[in-house]
Amino acid sequence: MNMQELQKIANQVRKDIIIEVFHAKAGHPGGSLSAAEIFTWLYFEEMNIDPSRLDDPDRDRFVLSKGHACPGLYGAMCERGYFDREELKTFRHIGTRLQGHPSMRNLPGVDMSTGSLGQGISAAVGMALAARVNGRKYRTYTLLGDGELQEGQVWEAAMFAGAKKLDNLCVIVDNNNLQIDGAIDKVNSPYPIDQKFEAFNFHVLHADGHDFESLAGAFSRAREIKGQPTVIICRTIKGKGVSFMENVAGWHGKAPNAEEYKIAMEDLERIGETL
Repeated sequence: MNMQELQKIANQVRKDIIIEVFHAKAGHPGGSLSAAEIFTWLYFEEMNIDPSRLDDPDRDRFVLSKGHACPGLYGAMCERGYFDREELKTFRHIGTRLQGHPSMRNLPGVDMSTGSLGQGISAAVGMALAARVNGRKYRTYTLLGDGELQEGQVWEAAMFAGAKKLDNLCVIVDNNNLQIDGAIDKVNSPYPIDQKFEAFNFHVLHADGHDFESLAGAFSRAREIKGQPTVIICRTIKGKGVSFMENVAGWHGKAPNAEEYKIAMEDLERIGETL
């Protein structure tokens, strides 16, 4: 798939995110929008997955450690064919498969239920270790928020992954520099992120999280690394694509009203017209 096609999909994923949180009147648009290209790359290029073979033991695994960004995950899964777009409007409704945080019991194709920050990476480390023990070739990917790095469990998991040389594990950090209370370096700085992961014996890569060429290079390199887990630190913009949401911490966890919804969709339509 060429880069323009991927850009179109990422833009549609952003529309899906806005549709979800608007119809739910709740959710987390900011950190979902910042990861739209990452979700798109994982589900359309990187991972060995097949929506028609959900129980394939050799499928790659994905754990959304920052579970509140599930509107972006659902958008990518929808575009990849896991379910119909109309179901996006049921996000966070009673009885929906699209829970406010990913639920493996509700939605086929979700590999791990997440939501409590810091815990997803531990599950991913366990999956990567299981692949080694069971002689499987699948890779495990997990997406963390940069604010999530303030959780101690992240570093316990990283210590274990580095000590066990889990080179089938790829950690991705959505480094948009904002969390619910403001800039991460003002709340409780996790910087320097790269040096911290290096200290835990990770191979560190950097990427522009909104540039598919940059993502392609980083993920390609990650697959080549042996004897170490890899982390890809992706520079991103919170609320990317929606004019009034970009770089505004207040859009971490609230839904647009009808007027804001109209503006957001118009913003994304204009972007789509340029692709």
